[in-house]
Amino acid sequence: MNIFKQLLSSRLARTRTRVCTSYRASSSFFHFSSDASIQVHSQEQEVVIALGSNVGDRLNNFNEALSQMKKSGIEITRHACLYETEPAYVTDQPLFLNSAIRGFTKLGPHELLSALKKIEKEMGRTKGIRYGPRPIDLDILFYGKHRINSEILTVPHERIFERPFVMAPLVDLLGSDIDNDTVLCWHSFSKRGLFESWEELGGESLIGKDGLRRVLPVNNRLWDWSKKTSVMGILNLTPDSFSDGGKFDSVGSAISRVRTMISEGADIIDLGAQSTRPMATKISVQEELDRLIPVLEKILELPKIEGKLLSIDTFYSEVALEAIKKGAHIINDVSGGNLDSDMFRVVANLDVPYIAMHMRGDPSTMQNSENLKYDDVCKEVGDELYERVRTAELCGVPAWRIILDPGIGFSKKTEDNLDILMGLKRIRSEIARKSLGMSRAPLLIGPSRKRFLGEICGRASAVERDPGTVAAVTCAVLGGANVVRVHNVGDNADAVKLCDSMLDRVGRT
Repeated sequence: MNIFKQLLSSRLARTRTRVCTSYRASSSFFHFSSDASIQVHSQEQEVVIALGSNVGDRLNNFNEALSQMKKSGIEITRHACLYETEPAYVTDQPLFLNSAIRGFTKLGPHELLSALKKIEKEMGRTKGIRYGPRPIDLDILFYGKHRINSEILTVPHERIFERPFVMAPLVDLLGSDIDNDTVLCWHSFSKRGLFESWEELGGESLIGKDGLRRVLPVNNRLWDWSKKTSVMGILNLTPDSFSDGGKFDSVGSAISRVRTMISEGADIIDLGAQSTRPMATKISVQEELDRLIPVLEKILELPKIEGKLLSIDTFYSEVALEAIKKGAHIINDVSGGNLDSDMFRVVANLDVPYIAMHMRGDPSTMQNSENLKYDDVCKEVGDELYERVRTAELCGVPAWRIILDPGIGFSKKTEDNLDILMGLKRIRSEIARKSLGMSRAPLLIGPSRKRFLGEICGRASAVERDPGTVAAVTCAVLGGANVVRVHNVGDNADAVKLCDSMLDRVGRT
Protein backbone atom coordinates (compact mmCIF):
# COMPACT_ATOMS: atom_id res chain seq x y z
CA MET A 1 0.00 0.00 0.00
CA ASN A 2 2.89 2.36 0.71
CA ILE A 3 4.30 1.69 -2.75
CA PHE A 4 0.86 2.37 -4.22
CA LYS A 5 0.64 5.68 -2.35
CA GLN A 6 4.09 6.69 -3.57
CA LEU A 7 3.21 5.88 -7.17
CA LEU A 8 -0.13 7.65 -6.87
CA SER A 9 1.49 10.73 -5.32
CA SER A 10 4.01 10.86 -8.16
CA ARG A 11 1.30 10.50 -10.79
CA LEU A 12 -0.87 13.09 -9.06
CA ALA A 13 1.94 15.62 -9.15
CA ARG A 14 2.33 15.14 -12.89
CA THR A 15 -1.42 15.17 -13.40
CA ARG A 16 -1.88 18.50 -11.64
CA THR A 17 0.44 20.13 -14.15
CA ARG A 18 -0.51 18.24 -17.32
CA VAL A 19 -3.99 16.76 -17.32
CA CYS A 20 -6.52 18.74 -15.31
CA THR A 21 -7.91 21.97 -16.66
CA SER A 22 -9.69 24.98 -15.23
CA TYR A 23 -12.65 26.84 -16.65
CA ARG A 24 -14.01 30.31 -16.21
CA ALA A 25 -17.37 31.47 -17.47
CA SER A 26 -17.36 33.54 -20.65
CA SER A 27 -20.64 33.89 -22.53
CA SER A 28 -21.65 30.43 -23.80
CA PHE A 29 -18.07 29.16 -23.80
CA PHE A 30 -15.60 27.93 -21.19
CA HIS A 31 -11.86 28.43 -21.39
CA PHE A 32 -8.71 26.62 -20.41
CA SER A 33 -6.41 28.61 -18.18
CA SER A 34 -4.17 28.86 -21.26
CA ASP A 35 -7.08 30.80 -22.89
CA ALA A 36 -7.75 28.10 -25.51
CA SER A 37 -11.57 28.03 -25.78
CA ILE A 38 -13.79 25.00 -26.41
CA GLN A 39 -17.46 24.13 -26.37
CA VAL A 40 -17.72 21.59 -23.57
CA HIS A 41 -20.93 20.02 -24.86
CA SER A 42 -19.23 18.97 -28.09
CA GLN A 43 -17.61 15.96 -26.41
CA GLU A 44 -18.61 13.31 -23.92
CA GLN A 45 -17.50 13.84 -20.33
CA GLU A 46 -17.27 11.40 -17.43
CA VAL A 47 -19.06 12.75 -14.39
CA VAL A 48 -19.83 11.92 -10.76
CA ILE A 49 -23.18 12.93 -9.29
CA ALA A 50 -24.12 12.59 -5.61
CA LEU A 51 -27.65 11.68 -4.51
CA GLY A 52 -29.35 12.45 -1.21
CA SER A 53 -32.91 12.17 0.10
CA ASN A 54 -34.66 12.40 3.47
CA VAL A 55 -38.29 13.21 2.59
CA GLY A 56 -40.90 10.65 1.54
CA ASP A 57 -39.94 7.24 0.13
CA ARG A 58 -36.21 7.85 -0.02
CA LEU A 59 -35.32 4.77 -2.06
CA ASN A 60 -38.11 5.38 -4.55
CA ASN A 61 -36.82 8.94 -4.86
CA PHE A 62 -33.43 7.54 -5.82
CA ASN A 63 -34.94 5.19 -8.37
CA GLU A 64 -36.97 7.98 -9.91
CA ALA A 65 -33.93 10.29 -10.02
CA LEU A 66 -31.84 7.61 -11.74
CA SER A 67 -34.57 7.07 -14.31
CA GLN A 68 -34.87 10.79 -14.97
CA MET A 69 -31.10 11.23 -15.26
CA LYS A 70 -30.97 8.54 -17.95
CA LYS A 71 -33.74 10.31 -19.87
CA SER A 72 -31.84 13.60 -19.54
CA GLY A 73 -28.77 12.31 -21.35
CA ILE A 74 -26.68 10.76 -18.57
CA GLU A 75 -25.44 7.23 -19.22
CA ILE A 76 -25.00 5.68 -15.76
CA THR A 77 -22.10 3.24 -15.59
CA ARG A 78 -21.44 2.77 -11.87
CA HIS A 79 -23.36 2.98 -8.61
CA ALA A 80 -21.94 3.44 -5.13
CA CYS A 81 -23.20 1.58 -2.09
CA LEU A 82 -26.20 2.96 -0.23
CA TYR A 83 -25.71 4.83 3.05
CA GLU A 84 -28.15 5.92 5.73
CA THR A 85 -26.71 8.98 7.42
CA GLU A 86 -27.49 11.46 10.14
CA PRO A 87 -28.14 14.97 8.82
CA ALA A 88 -25.28 17.44 8.80
CA TYR A 89 -25.35 21.17 9.64
CA VAL A 90 -29.15 21.23 10.24
CA THR A 91 -29.58 18.25 12.53
CA ASP A 92 -33.28 18.48 13.45
CA GLN A 93 -34.56 16.52 10.44
CA PRO A 94 -34.99 12.88 9.29
CA LEU A 95 -32.11 10.57 8.37
CA PHE A 96 -30.77 10.78 4.84
CA LEU A 97 -30.06 8.17 2.23
CA ASN A 98 -26.87 8.99 0.34
CA SER A 99 -25.15 7.48 -2.65
CA ALA A 100 -23.48 8.51 -5.92
CA ILE A 101 -23.29 7.47 -9.54
CA ARG A 102 -20.63 7.66 -12.18
CA GLY A 103 -21.51 8.09 -15.84
CA PHE A 104 -21.05 9.89 -19.13
CA THR A 105 -22.85 12.82 -20.68
CA LYS A 106 -22.55 15.15 -23.64
CA LEU A 107 -24.28 17.89 -21.68
CA GLY A 108 -22.13 20.89 -20.88
CA PRO A 109 -21.58 21.57 -17.17
CA HIS A 110 -24.30 24.25 -16.94
CA GLU A 111 -26.63 22.16 -19.10
CA LEU A 112 -26.04 19.25 -16.73
CA LEU A 113 -26.71 21.48 -13.73
CA SER A 114 -29.97 22.67 -15.32
CA ALA A 115 -31.03 19.09 -16.03
CA LEU A 116 -30.42 18.07 -12.42
CA LYS A 117 -32.23 21.11 -11.03
CA LYS A 118 -35.18 20.31 -13.27
CA ILE A 119 -35.31 16.75 -11.89
CA GLU A 120 -35.18 18.09 -8.32
CA LYS A 121 -38.01 20.51 -9.01
CA GLU A 122 -40.21 17.91 -10.72
CA MET A 123 -39.68 15.60 -7.76
CA GLY A 124 -40.96 18.23 -5.35
CA ARG A 125 -37.85 19.96 -4.07
CA THR A 126 -38.32 23.59 -3.10
CA LYS A 127 -35.74 26.14 -2.02
CA GLY A 128 -36.45 25.79 1.70
CA ILE A 129 -33.59 26.22 4.15
CA ARG A 130 -30.03 25.39 3.16
CA TYR A 131 -29.07 21.84 4.20
CA GLY A 132 -32.69 21.27 5.18
CA PRO A 133 -35.05 18.37 4.33
CA ARG A 134 -35.46 17.49 0.66
CA PRO A 135 -36.99 14.68 -1.41
CA ILE A 136 -33.94 14.63 -3.68
CA ASP A 137 -30.60 16.40 -3.83
CA LEU A 138 -28.39 15.98 -6.91
CA ASP A 139 -24.90 17.50 -6.87
CA ILE A 140 -22.17 17.44 -9.51
CA LEU A 141 -19.03 16.27 -7.73
CA PHE A 142 -16.78 15.93 -10.79
CA TYR A 143 -17.13 16.93 -14.43
CA GLY A 144 -14.53 15.34 -16.67
CA LYS A 145 -11.03 16.52 -15.87
CA HIS A 146 -12.15 20.08 -15.26
CA ARG A 147 -12.34 22.55 -12.43
CA ILE A 148 -15.32 24.87 -12.90
CA ASN A 149 -15.93 28.14 -11.09
CA SER A 150 -18.88 30.28 -12.10
CA GLU A 151 -21.56 32.22 -10.29
CA ILE A 152 -23.85 29.18 -10.14
CA LEU A 153 -21.54 26.16 -10.31
CA THR A 154 -18.39 25.06 -8.52
CA VAL A 155 -16.73 21.75 -9.44
CA PRO A 156 -15.31 19.89 -7.59
CA HIS A 157 -18.29 20.47 -5.34
CA GLU A 158 -17.49 22.76 -2.42
CA ARG A 159 -16.78 21.10 0.96
CA ILE A 160 -16.62 17.69 -0.70
CA PHE A 161 -13.54 16.55 1.23
CA GLU A 162 -14.96 17.34 4.68
CA ARG A 163 -18.15 15.30 4.33
CA PRO A 164 -18.03 11.55 5.10
CA PHE A 165 -21.51 11.08 3.64
CA VAL A 166 -20.16 12.34 0.31
CA MET A 167 -16.70 10.79 0.42
CA ALA A 168 -17.89 7.26 1.30
CA PRO A 169 -20.01 6.81 -1.86
CA LEU A 170 -17.51 8.74 -3.96
CA VAL A 171 -14.70 6.32 -3.08
CA ASP A 172 -17.05 3.40 -3.82
CA LEU A 173 -17.11 4.50 -7.46
CA LEU A 174 -13.36 3.99 -7.80
CA GLY A 175 -11.07 1.01 -7.94
CA SER A 176 -7.80 0.73 -6.06
CA ASP A 177 -6.30 0.59 -9.56
CA ILE A 178 -6.58 3.89 -11.43
CA ASP A 179 -8.53 3.01 -14.56
CA ASN A 180 -8.11 6.17 -16.65
CA ASP A 181 -6.65 9.67 -16.73
CA THR A 182 -9.95 11.25 -15.73
CA VAL A 183 -10.00 9.28 -12.50
CA LEU A 184 -6.37 10.19 -11.90
CA CYS A 185 -7.39 13.82 -12.30
CA TRP A 186 -10.16 13.39 -9.73
CA HIS A 187 -7.57 12.15 -7.26
CA SER A 188 -5.47 15.22 -7.96
CA PHE A 189 -8.29 17.56 -6.93
CA SER A 190 -7.51 16.76 -3.29
CA LYS A 191 -4.08 17.43 -1.87
CA ARG A 192 -3.18 13.78 -1.27
CA GLY A 193 -5.63 11.88 -3.45
CA LEU A 194 -9.16 10.74 -2.73
CA PHE A 195 -8.15 7.61 -0.84
CA GLU A 196 -5.91 9.55 1.52
CA SER A 197 -8.60 12.21 2.00
CA TRP A 198 -11.11 9.49 2.91
CA GLU A 199 -8.66 7.95 5.37
CA GLU A 200 -8.05 11.33 6.98
CA LEU A 201 -11.78 11.58 7.70
CA GLY A 202 -11.70 8.15 9.30
CA GLY A 203 -12.29 5.88 6.30
CA GLU A 204 -13.88 2.50 6.87
CA SER A 205 -13.71 2.99 10.64
CA LEU A 206 -16.61 5.44 10.26
CA ILE A 207 -18.96 2.86 8.76
CA GLY A 208 -21.51 1.77 11.32
CA LYS A 209 -20.55 4.67 13.58
CA ASP A 210 -21.25 8.38 13.76
CA GLY A 211 -24.46 8.07 11.77
CA LEU A 212 -23.00 6.44 8.64
CA ARG A 213 -24.46 3.00 7.93
CA ARG A 214 -23.88 1.03 4.73
CA VAL A 215 -27.20 -0.65 3.95
CA LEU A 216 -28.95 -2.88 1.42
CA PRO A 217 -32.67 -2.30 0.74
CA VAL A 218 -34.82 -5.43 1.04
CA ASN A 219 -38.48 -6.03 1.89
CA ASN A 220 -39.22 -2.35 2.65
CA ARG A 221 -36.37 -2.04 5.13
CA LEU A 222 -32.69 -1.21 5.14
CA TRP A 223 -30.46 -4.12 6.08
CA ASP A 224 -27.17 -3.28 7.81
CA TRP A 225 -25.40 -6.60 7.22
CA SER A 226 -22.33 -5.60 9.22
CA LYS A 227 -24.09 -5.93 12.60
CA LYS A 228 -24.54 -9.71 12.58
CA THR A 229 -24.05 -12.66 10.28
CA SER A 230 -27.31 -13.85 8.72
CA VAL A 231 -28.21 -17.53 8.51
CA MET A 232 -29.89 -18.67 5.31
CA GLY A 233 -31.76 -21.98 5.67
CA ILE A 234 -31.96 -24.22 2.60
CA LEU A 235 -35.32 -25.61 1.47
CA ASN A 236 -34.91 -27.93 -1.52
CA LEU A 237 -38.23 -28.63 -3.24
CA THR A 238 -36.58 -31.20 -5.49
CA PRO A 239 -36.52 -35.00 -5.79
CA ASP A 240 -32.82 -35.09 -6.72
CA SER A 241 -30.79 -32.60 -4.64
CA PHE A 242 -27.53 -34.09 -3.36
CA SER A 243 -28.34 -33.79 0.35
CA ASP A 244 -32.08 -33.85 0.97
CA GLY A 245 -33.70 -34.52 -2.40
CA GLY A 246 -37.28 -35.76 -2.06
CA LYS A 247 -37.61 -34.96 1.66
CA PHE A 248 -39.58 -31.73 1.21
CA ASP A 249 -41.32 -32.15 -2.14
CA SER A 250 -44.81 -31.97 -0.63
CA VAL A 251 -46.31 -28.71 0.57
CA GLY A 252 -46.92 -30.09 4.06
CA SER A 253 -43.37 -31.36 4.60
CA ALA A 254 -41.92 -28.13 3.18
CA ILE A 255 -43.97 -25.93 5.51
CA SER A 256 -43.01 -28.10 8.48
CA ARG A 257 -39.35 -27.69 7.54
CA VAL A 258 -39.71 -23.91 7.29
CA ARG A 259 -41.24 -23.76 10.76
CA THR A 260 -38.33 -25.76 12.13
CA MET A 261 -35.69 -23.57 10.46
CA ILE A 262 -37.33 -20.41 11.77
CA SER A 263 -37.45 -21.80 15.29
CA GLU A 264 -33.75 -22.70 15.00
CA GLY A 265 -32.75 -19.17 14.06
CA ALA A 266 -32.93 -18.81 10.28
CA ASP A 267 -32.98 -15.20 9.07
CA ILE A 268 -33.54 -16.10 5.41
CA ILE A 269 -35.27 -19.09 3.82
CA ASP A 270 -33.84 -20.04 0.41
CA LEU A 271 -36.32 -21.94 -1.75
CA GLY A 272 -34.96 -23.98 -4.63
CA ALA A 273 -37.09 -26.03 -7.01
CA GLN A 274 -34.35 -27.09 -9.43
CA SER A 275 -31.33 -29.16 -8.44
CA THR A 276 -27.94 -27.65 -9.22
CA ARG A 277 -25.87 -30.62 -8.04
CA PRO A 278 -23.17 -31.81 -10.48
CA MET A 279 -24.71 -33.47 -13.57
CA ALA A 280 -28.25 -32.47 -12.55
CA THR A 281 -30.85 -32.58 -15.31
CA LYS A 282 -32.32 -29.18 -16.12
CA ILE A 283 -36.08 -28.88 -15.75
CA SER A 284 -38.36 -26.42 -17.54
CA VAL A 285 -39.54 -23.05 -16.24
CA GLN A 286 -43.06 -24.39 -15.85
CA GLU A 287 -41.99 -27.45 -13.87
CA GLU A 288 -39.91 -25.30 -11.56
CA LEU A 289 -42.83 -22.94 -11.01
CA ASP A 290 -45.18 -25.86 -10.35
CA ARG A 291 -42.90 -27.04 -7.55
CA LEU A 292 -42.16 -23.61 -6.16
CA ILE A 293 -45.23 -21.40 -6.17
CA PRO A 294 -47.62 -23.53 -4.06
CA VAL A 295 -45.00 -23.77 -1.29
CA LEU A 296 -44.10 -20.08 -1.53
CA GLU A 297 -47.75 -19.08 -1.18
CA LYS A 298 -48.18 -21.22 1.93
CA ILE A 299 -44.96 -19.95 3.52
CA LEU A 300 -46.16 -16.37 3.10
CA GLU A 301 -49.25 -17.26 5.14
CA LEU A 302 -47.19 -18.35 8.16
CA PRO A 303 -47.34 -15.89 11.09
CA LYS A 304 -43.74 -16.73 11.99
CA ILE A 305 -42.48 -15.61 8.58
CA GLU A 306 -42.98 -11.97 9.61
CA GLY A 307 -39.58 -10.26 9.64
CA LYS A 308 -37.87 -13.09 7.77
CA LEU A 309 -36.63 -12.91 4.18
CA LEU A 310 -37.49 -15.31 1.38
CA SER A 311 -34.89 -16.00 -1.29
CA ILE A 312 -35.54 -17.84 -4.55
CA ASP A 313 -32.75 -20.10 -5.84
CA THR A 314 -33.21 -20.00 -9.62
CA PHE A 315 -31.34 -19.19 -12.82
CA TYR A 316 -34.56 -18.61 -14.80
CA SER A 317 -35.69 -14.99 -15.13
CA GLU A 318 -39.32 -16.06 -15.57
CA VAL A 319 -39.22 -17.95 -12.27
CA ALA A 320 -37.58 -14.95 -10.60
CA LEU A 321 -40.26 -12.61 -11.93
CA GLU A 322 -43.17 -14.78 -10.83
CA ALA A 323 -41.73 -15.50 -7.39
CA ILE A 324 -41.11 -11.82 -6.62
CA LYS A 325 -44.62 -10.99 -7.78
CA LYS A 326 -45.93 -13.56 -5.31
CA GLY A 327 -44.02 -12.01 -2.42
CA ALA A 328 -40.44 -13.33 -2.35
CA HIS A 329 -37.70 -10.80 -1.55
CA ILE A 330 -34.35 -11.92 -3.03
CA ILE A 331 -33.12 -13.68 -6.19
CA ASN A 332 -30.29 -16.18 -5.72
CA ASP A 333 -28.78 -17.05 -9.11
CA VAL A 334 -26.09 -19.76 -9.11
CA SER A 335 -25.18 -18.83 -12.69
CA GLY A 336 -24.59 -15.13 -12.09
CA GLY A 337 -26.80 -14.40 -15.10
CA ASN A 338 -24.95 -16.75 -17.45
CA LEU A 339 -27.83 -19.18 -18.01
CA ASP A 340 -30.59 -16.68 -18.85
CA SER A 341 -29.80 -13.58 -20.87
CA ASP A 342 -32.90 -11.81 -19.51
CA MET A 343 -32.02 -12.26 -15.83
CA PHE A 344 -30.24 -8.95 -15.29
CA ARG A 345 -32.93 -6.94 -17.08
CA VAL A 346 -35.68 -8.62 -15.07
CA VAL A 347 -33.88 -8.13 -11.74
CA ALA A 348 -33.19 -4.48 -12.56
CA ASN A 349 -36.91 -3.88 -13.15
CA LEU A 350 -37.90 -5.77 -9.99
CA ASP A 351 -35.69 -3.63 -7.71
CA VAL A 352 -34.77 -6.56 -5.45
CA PRO A 353 -31.44 -7.81 -4.07
CA TYR A 354 -29.59 -10.12 -6.41
CA ILE A 355 -27.16 -12.81 -5.27
CA ALA A 356 -24.61 -13.38 -8.01
CA MET A 357 -22.68 -16.65 -7.63
CA HIS A 358 -19.50 -17.68 -9.40
CA MET A 359 -19.79 -20.78 -11.53
CA ARG A 360 -18.18 -21.82 -14.78
CA GLY A 361 -20.41 -23.61 -17.26
CA ASP A 362 -23.65 -25.09 -15.94
CA PRO A 363 -24.43 -27.88 -13.45
CA SER A 364 -23.83 -30.52 -16.14
CA THR A 365 -20.41 -29.14 -17.16
CA MET A 366 -19.13 -27.21 -14.13
CA GLN A 367 -16.93 -30.07 -12.90
CA ASN A 368 -15.28 -30.91 -16.22
CA SER A 369 -11.52 -30.56 -16.51
CA GLU A 370 -11.63 -27.26 -18.39
CA ASN A 371 -13.82 -25.54 -15.81
CA LEU A 372 -11.61 -26.76 -12.96
CA LYS A 373 -8.43 -25.09 -14.23
CA TYR A 374 -7.17 -22.24 -12.02
CA ASP A 375 -3.74 -20.69 -11.69
CA ASP A 376 -4.84 -18.51 -8.77
CA VAL A 377 -8.37 -19.40 -7.71
CA CYS A 378 -9.04 -16.38 -5.47
CA LYS A 379 -7.85 -13.94 -8.12
CA GLU A 380 -9.73 -15.63 -10.92
CA VAL A 381 -12.95 -16.05 -8.94
CA GLY A 382 -12.76 -12.38 -7.93
CA ASP A 383 -12.15 -11.28 -11.52
CA GLU A 384 -14.85 -13.48 -13.04
CA LEU A 385 -17.41 -12.67 -10.37
CA TYR A 386 -16.73 -8.96 -10.86
CA GLU A 387 -17.35 -9.28 -14.60
CA ARG A 388 -20.78 -10.76 -13.92
CA VAL A 389 -21.84 -8.08 -11.43
CA ARG A 390 -20.37 -5.39 -13.68
CA THR A 391 -22.60 -6.62 -16.50
CA ALA A 392 -25.56 -6.65 -14.10
CA GLU A 393 -24.79 -3.07 -13.11
CA LEU A 394 -24.69 -1.91 -16.73
CA CYS A 395 -28.11 -3.52 -17.14
CA GLY A 396 -29.46 -1.39 -14.28
CA VAL A 397 -28.83 -3.47 -11.14
CA PRO A 398 -27.15 -0.97 -8.78
CA ALA A 399 -24.26 -2.03 -6.56
CA TRP A 400 -26.42 -1.37 -3.50
CA ARG A 401 -28.63 -4.38 -4.42
CA ILE A 402 -25.90 -6.95 -5.11
CA ILE A 403 -24.74 -9.82 -2.86
CA LEU A 404 -21.63 -11.80 -3.81
CA ASP A 405 -21.15 -15.59 -3.63
CA PRO A 406 -17.81 -17.14 -4.72
CA GLY A 407 -19.54 -20.47 -5.34
CA ILE A 408 -18.09 -23.05 -2.96
CA GLY A 409 -18.36 -26.45 -4.70
CA PHE A 410 -19.33 -25.06 -8.10
CA SER A 411 -16.58 -25.63 -10.69
CA LYS A 412 -14.11 -25.98 -7.81
CA LYS A 413 -11.81 -28.79 -6.65
CA THR A 414 -11.36 -29.58 -2.95
CA GLU A 415 -8.20 -27.47 -2.71
CA ASP A 416 -9.96 -24.60 -4.52
CA ASN A 417 -12.77 -24.62 -1.94
CA LEU A 418 -10.22 -24.52 0.88
CA ASP A 419 -8.35 -21.64 -0.76
CA ILE A 420 -11.60 -19.69 -1.09
CA LEU A 421 -12.62 -20.29 2.52
CA MET A 422 -9.21 -19.03 3.64
CA GLY A 423 -9.07 -16.25 1.04
CA LEU A 424 -12.32 -14.30 1.26
CA LYS A 425 -10.48 -11.04 1.94
CA ARG A 426 -8.26 -11.75 -1.05
CA ILE A 427 -11.34 -12.17 -3.28
CA ARG A 428 -12.68 -8.86 -2.01
CA SER A 429 -9.33 -7.18 -2.68
CA GLU A 430 -9.29 -8.46 -6.27
CA ILE A 431 -12.77 -7.02 -6.85
CA ALA A 432 -11.67 -3.80 -5.12
CA ARG A 433 -8.98 -3.26 -7.75
CA LYS A 434 -11.82 -2.45 -10.15
CA SER A 435 -14.63 -1.38 -7.83
CA LEU A 436 -14.38 -0.61 -4.14
CA GLY A 437 -18.17 -0.41 -3.96
CA MET A 438 -18.69 -3.91 -5.35
CA SER A 439 -15.99 -5.29 -3.07
CA ARG A 440 -17.95 -4.04 -0.06
CA ALA A 441 -21.17 -5.88 -0.96
CA PRO A 442 -22.47 -8.55 1.43
CA LEU A 443 -20.65 -11.86 0.96
CA LEU A 444 -22.55 -15.15 1.04
CA ILE A 445 -20.82 -18.50 1.59
CA GLY A 446 -22.52 -21.87 1.08
CA PRO A 447 -20.29 -24.81 2.09
CA SER A 448 -23.11 -26.86 3.61
CA ARG A 449 -22.63 -30.64 3.26
CA LYS A 450 -20.59 -30.19 0.08
CA ARG A 451 -18.55 -33.04 -1.36
CA PHE A 452 -15.19 -31.54 -0.42
CA LEU A 453 -16.15 -31.84 3.26
CA GLY A 454 -16.88 -35.52 2.71
CA GLU A 455 -13.55 -36.05 0.99
CA ILE A 456 -11.61 -34.37 3.79
CA CYS A 457 -13.56 -35.84 6.71
CA GLY A 458 -14.21 -39.28 5.22
CA ARG A 459 -17.99 -38.81 5.19
CA ALA A 460 -19.59 -40.37 2.12
CA SER A 461 -23.13 -39.45 3.15
CA ALA A 462 -24.07 -35.78 2.87
CA VAL A 463 -26.08 -35.80 6.09
CA GLU A 464 -22.95 -36.85 8.01
CA ARG A 465 -21.12 -33.67 7.01
CA ASP A 466 -22.75 -31.26 9.46
CA PRO A 467 -19.71 -31.08 11.81
CA GLY A 468 -17.51 -30.25 8.84
CA THR A 469 -20.05 -27.66 7.74
CA VAL A 470 -19.92 -25.98 11.14
CA ALA A 471 -16.14 -25.75 10.86
CA ALA A 472 -16.35 -24.32 7.34
CA VAL A 473 -18.99 -21.80 8.39
CA THR A 474 -16.85 -20.73 11.35
CA CYS A 475 -13.88 -20.16 9.05
CA ALA A 476 -16.06 -18.20 6.61
CA VAL A 477 -17.59 -15.89 9.22
CA LEU A 478 -14.24 -15.13 10.82
CA GLY A 479 -12.89 -14.51 7.32
CA GLY A 480 -15.53 -11.94 6.45
CA ALA A 481 -18.71 -13.73 5.30
CA ASN A 482 -21.96 -11.88 6.01
CA VAL A 483 -24.44 -14.64 5.13
CA VAL A 484 -24.04 -18.42 5.44
CA ARG A 485 -26.29 -20.82 3.55
CA VAL A 486 -26.86 -24.11 5.42
CA HIS A 487 -29.07 -27.17 5.75
CA ASN A 488 -28.63 -27.63 9.52
CA VAL A 489 -29.77 -24.25 10.80
CA GLY A 490 -29.59 -24.92 14.56
CA ASP A 491 -25.95 -26.00 14.86
CA ASN A 492 -24.71 -23.40 12.41
CA ALA A 493 -26.72 -20.60 14.03
CA ASP A 494 -24.89 -21.36 17.27
CA ALA A 495 -21.55 -21.28 15.46
CA VAL A 496 -22.46 -17.95 13.89
CA LYS A 497 -23.43 -16.45 17.26
CA LEU A 498 -20.07 -17.44 18.71
CA CYS A 499 -18.18 -16.03 15.75
CA ASP A 500 -20.14 -12.77 15.89
CA SER A 501 -19.39 -12.45 19.59
CA MET A 502 -15.67 -12.90 18.93
CA LEU A 503 -15.74 -10.37 16.08
CA ASP A 504 -17.59 -7.88 18.26
CA ARG A 505 -14.87 -8.26 20.91
CA VAL A 506 -12.06 -7.33 18.55
CA GLY A 507 -14.04 -4.91 16.39
CA ARG A 508 -15.36 -5.92 13.00
CA THR A 509 -13.42 -4.99 9.89
